[in-house]
Amino acid sequence: MRFAWIDLREVPRPQLQAVVDAAVHARMAGVVSADAELLATLPPTVTRVLAAADGAPAAVRKPGDRATDKAADKGGKDAKDAGSKASGPTASATDADTGIDVLLRKFTTQEELDTLAAAHRASAGASGAPVAGFIDVRDDRTLRLSCAGAMDLPYTVIHFADPTKIPLEIVLAAAESAEGKLVTVVGDLEEAAIVFDVLERGSDGILYAPRSADEVFALARLLQASTPQLELSTLTVESIRHVGLGDRVCVDTCSHFEEDEGILVGSYSSGFVLCCSETHPLPYMPTRPFRVNAGALHSYTLGPDNRTNYLSEVGSGSTLLAVGADGRTRRVVVGRAKLESRPLLEIRTHAEDGRLVSLTVQDDWHVRVLGPGGKVLNVTELRAGDELLGYLAQDKRHVGLPIGEFCKEV
Repeated sequence: MRFAWIDLREVPRPQLQAVVDAAVHARMAGVVSADAELLATLPPTVTRVLAAADGAPAAVRKPGDRATDKAADKGGKDAKDAGSKASGPTASATDADTGIDVLLRKFTTQEELDTLAAAHRASAGASGAPVAGFIDVRDDRTLRLSCAGAMDLPYTVIHFADPTKIPLEIVLAAAESAEGKLVTVVGDLEEAAIVFDVLERGSDGILYAPRSADEVFALARLLQASTPQLELSTLTVESIRHVGLGDRVCVDTCSHFEEDEGILVGSYSSGFVLCCSETHPLPYMPTRPFRVNAGALHSYTLGPDNRTNYLSEVGSGSTLLAVGADGRTRRVVVGRAKLESRPLLEIRTHAEDGRLVSLTVQDDWHVRVLGPGGKVLNVTELRAGDELLGYLAQDKRHVGLPIGEFCKEV
């Protein structure tokens, strides 16, 4: 599970208390500071990370960012204070007494890493605070050292000097079997989102220095961004009907669909049919595993955060939910949407509770929907009594958002 540590060392003094309160309220995993007394005031629900005097530098500012002189002065004072409170590399039982859960120290050589690893093993035996390491990756030597740290330490905090994410990919691959956690320093929330997606796995955690409490809450929302497991329903076909020419939308995503995946589409916001991706062979054209021939442009499709969009609104950069036959979901980014005029077919179904679920798609054999167990069904061959997979929404909709109001769709 991904997490975030809030770095207080670069927070402007006027914002410090608000950021601390926000970190606690938003249930951030940890707080990093050079001020042991400040850490001691935090509740035990927060991992209190003391950056030792020789430890990691504060999060690197983006070009154009400015911190107040007071904040900079406080950072220097914090570092001096921390030096008097943590004079050696080994955490002791007194760390827990002073409200320290993790001691963060910098390493630049293999010898320093070995010392930190030994200190961590000693702290484990003495019930002291775990010892974590910080490294600034700037070249091949420090990259290899960071990989070793990720294998030896409970937490390895890494700042990558260059904007490329290739070094992070290398560390993630090298530390695949490691028990410790990798924490990547990020400069803003956009970078945090990217770091969490690298190699699909992403960094275990991030270290971020917010400018305000608002950024802490924005980070909390980012951490909570996940896709739900959906409970799919079995829909029974009532009829299919040729309705004539209209405009349909093909959704071309930036992802490769699995054979039992597609997107949920429906004429009514209360019910959707699982439309199959073009991952299955066709006799007259190659497969397009990134595509779903989704339906008429008026149709709703279900996206992240329980929000719907009309297919007419979907375009390059939009985010939709890919849904598997077992209800698993994941976010997919749309590369483009193709709107073309084609003959259309209306599929009318009902759920076990009698609810009507309707879908209008291109009237052609190569368009497919999914049935129970991921069975692939050509729409023009559907017959009354056939079973499809779908999803029944519990909310009515207004501009795509769920709302508790009376709304009847026919």
